[in-house]
Amino acid sequence: MFSHIMVGTDDLEASKKFYDAVLGTLGVKPGRDDPGKNRIFWAAPNGMFGVTKPIDGKSACHANGGTIGFAADSPEQADRWHAAGVANGGTSCEDAPGVRDMGAFKLYLAYLRDPDGNKLCAMYRVP
Repeated sequence: MFSHIMVGTDDLEASKKFYDAVLGTLGVKPGRDDPGKNRIFWAAPNGMFGVTKPIDGKSACHANGGTIGFAADSPEQADRWHAAGVANGGTSCEDAPGVRDMGAFKLYLAYLRDPDGNKLCAMYRVP
């Protein structure tokens, strides 16, 4: 459904360090600079994720109520994702990583905010 997701950043270096770490735990290769454009992209078989300095020259801001979800292959992978994020400038948010019972299904969720305040989630669908 999605071709890519892009968020704003005021610090490309901090964002690259953070996203290389968290996306690396999901098997995504390090981000690549888009020369002269002040943005970085991470490619996966099912889409792209990017960070950019805002084109209008204003400060980056995060979406209030927005969350970007990344698929995890297991609860352990989601935990590694979360730990890598905290170790690389992110902050834990929401409840601690764990199973959320949604009635008809269960999800293992781990939430972080990136260095710019964007809310992220690693999600594993419990069989």
